[in-house]
Order: sequence, then structure tokens, then C-alpha cells
Amino acid sequence: MGAQKGHPVTSGRRWVQVWRGGVYLLGSLASGIATVLVLPLLCHPRFARRWADRHRDRAGRLLGTPSASRPALRATGRRAWADPTTRRDLLWLPVNAMTGVALGLPALLCAGNVLLATIATPLWWAFRLEDRPRLFIDIPVTGWATALTLGPLQILLLAALAYLVFPPIARAHARICLGVLSHSTVEQLADRVAVLTRTRADVLDAHGAELRRIERDLHDGTQARLVAIAMRLAVARQALSDNPRDEQFVEGLLRDAHEGTEEAMTELREVIRTVYPPILADRGLDGALTAVTARCGVPTRLDIGDLGRVPAAVEAVVYFAVAEALTNVVRHSHATAAGVGVSRTADRLSVMITDNGTGGADDRRGTGLAGIRRRVLALDGTVDVDSPAGGPTTITMELLCG
Repeated sequence: MGAQKGHPVTSGRRWVQVWRGGVYLLGSLASGIATVLVLPLLCHPRFARRWADRHRDRAGRLLGTPSASRPALRATGRRAWADPTTRRDLLWLPVNAMTGVALGLPALLCAGNVLLATIATPLWWAFRLEDRPRLFIDIPVTGWATALTLGPLQILLLAALAYLVFPPIARAHARICLGVLSHSTVEQLADRVAVLTRTRADVLDAHGAELRRIERDLHDGTQARLVAIAMRLAVARQALSDNPRDEQFVEGLLRDAHEGTEEAMTELREVIRTVYPPILADRGLDGALTAVTARCGVPTRLDIGDLGRVPAAVEAVVYFAVAEALTNVVRHSHATAAGVGVSRTADRLSVMITDNGTGGADDRRGTGLAGIRRRVLALDGTVDVDSPAGGPTTITMELLCG
């Protein structure tokens, strides 16, 4: 029964892949022709970089592996031409022209013939005799018998052909694109070092700012209250020494000191909560995420596997990231349902947060995604945000926890 229920879903997803593959191939055909027409303009390093980035993004979205954005080309003159990335961008121009036309033209012919059979064949009688549509191997449509048999048959065969070949051909073109434009092993290592250097600097800045905040909170809040408590206790002690019978005055001082102690403890707990949430220490990551999802304003399903022992730093990052992501869901997504999945494979902890909202999430808009990304990158993790306009939104995080 499970296989029978899943079959329509699988078929539906396959047709979505066929549609996406067809659109991708037609776009590649248009891009290949455009590359040939404006090749002299695209040979400039800056224009080649933008053109290549556009194709990297398309290929990454098709394969479900969005590529990290590359910084704009800042070098000029010979340095720009000598940049290894520039050489790959320029190499992509002829490769794109050849592969885009070679792989996109069959898609155009297939889609065009489907359109012809769908629209023109039922209206064959409206054409002049010499202009009437032709099906298969140049068979003219001269009557309703031909139109009603060969037309649907051609549509069916071409649809079957598209069903079989569009997705693999589109993926092949996308892999060629990423293969030409991907960094070498040395360049990937250099990029990784650059990312770690940048995130280390961000972590140090954030750490310094957090220390200053904690110091300010303790100095202006808790310390001030403790000083006031100490002064009241000193006055009470002096009052008892000078006049043991002045009980009402001493009682008021002790009451104020007791209330101040409770307020100071409350402020101290709030400061500690921002450093390491007590719920993690009390209930672990499972219990903490259960509490976060239960408090979420959108119905949220939590799926969490056997995580084993997870370092405290990783637990804190996951807790704050999930809390921030669900806050974004409530504030911005207009979603009616959300989900959080946490699993562990070997030494990698994976977290997936989904919602059925309107999509369009972008960490450049200040919605909290930038903070999530900084937290995860600080632990050498990865963050992937898939949020097309119209939704759904999926945020995937992976962290080392070995």
C-alpha cells in the first residue's frame, strides 16, 4: 500500500523535474546563442565573471547544490587577466556556446512539435492546403482522421521522450557548467582558509562585544544592586549597634536588602541565560528543542534522532539557530506549518528547518539569517538556504561534533 500511495507523488515530482529540465535547456539554448552574438563584449573579465556567475547559480539550483557567491572581481589590467578564476570564466564562453546550442536545440524541437501538434493540428482546416501542419515524417494533416490519430500520438511520444531525456540532459549540462567553473583543489583550500580567517575575525569581534555586554550588564545592573544591598546591610548593622530598639527601621532595611537580592539574582540569571541557556544544561538538546518548537507561534513538528554526545558549543549554536529560524517563520513567512529535523551521521550533525510560507528569505535583509550563518561558520559548519519566491523555505545546517 505504501508503494502505491507513493507512486503518484514520485511521478508528480518527475514531471516537475521534466518541466524544470525543459526550461533549463531552453534557457541554455538562448544563453548559448546570446554568447555567440555578444562574445567580444563578454570577453572582458568583469562581464565574463557576471555571465559565469549567472550560469553557476542556474546550474546549482537545478542540481540542488547552490554555489556560494563569489566576490566581485577587483583586480584590473594584467592581474585580472591572470586570475585563474578569470581563465575559467573565459573558458566557459565557448563551452557554453557549444553545449547550450547542442543540448538545448533538441529540447526546442521537442517542445515546438508538441506545441504544433497541440494548437495547429486541431485547426488544420483553417490553413491553406500547402500550409497545413505536418506530423512525424512529413505527413500532412488532410482530414480529421489524421488530426485525431497522429496528433495525440505525436504529443504522447514527444512527452514520453521529454519525460525520459530532459532531466538527465539538463543535469549533464549543469554538471559541465559547474565542472568548468569550479575551483581547483588548491583554490578550494585557499578559499576555505579565507573563509575560516574571516569567520575567526568575526568570532573574535563578536566575542569581544559579548564580553563587553556581559561586563556592562553585570556592572550597571547586578553589581549596582549588590552594592546597594551591602550598604543597606551596613546601615542596618550600624543601627542595631547604635539603637538596638529601632526594630522598625532595621526591618525596612532588611526587607529592601532581601528584595534587592532577589532582583539581583534575576538579573544574574538573565545574563547567564544569554551565555549558555540553562535549559540545555537541565534538559539537553532534545528537551531544549522540544521547548522551542512547542512555544513557536506556528505548529511545528520536531524530528530528532539519536545524537549521542554533542559538544556544548554545538548544542548552543543549534539551539540559538533553531530559535532564531522559528522566530523568522512566525514574523516573516506567513506559514501555517513548520518542521525541525535533527540527525547525526558519524561526526556530522545535520539540522533542517522548513516552513510552507511565502519564501523569499534572504540573509541580506536582516531577518536573522546572517546571524545564524555567522554562528555556524564559526564552528566550521555550513548553511544552505533554499527559499524561492512563493516558498517553501528550507534551511539546512551541518556542524562537526566529533
